[in-house]
Amino acid sequence: MSNPAFAFDHVHIISQNPKTSAEWYVDKFGAVIARESEARGAPQIFVDIGGMTIIIRGQRPGEEPSKPKGVTQFADYSSHDEWGTDHFGFLYKGDLRAYCDELRAKGVTFPVELKEMNGMLLCYVGAPDGVSIELMQA
Repeated sequence: MSNPAFAFDHVHIISQNPKTSAEWYVDKFGAVIARESEARGAPQIFVDIGGMTIIIRGQRPGEEPSKPKGVTQFADYSSHDEWGTDHFGFLYKGDLRAYCDELRAKGVTFPVELKEMNGMLLCYVGAPDGVSIELMQA
């Protein structure tokens, strides 16, 4: 049985050409471009598909994205600047501080420790294969 404390939030992709990438999801999967904005000097496109959001953003000024090195090599999430999937994000419907303590007890690593940002608690968990998972609590 699935853990009911979790709800899927988004996938965040860094793209060399975010507009072309977003249009691919529209063309191939019938996705909808919900909105476009700019974040930290880069275009950001929100693509909705099947109740899921894919955020596709371009290169930020001064970034030099490279092949994924694995999330455990990053001191904080602002330096995670690679092409491809940046992270998966989950909204946690419970006490995120307590849950992080449970994860630590199980040996889970946190490349980005729990912190408050824009009125939310968030952290990043290092998963196998260099995958980064963002956990958030509103």
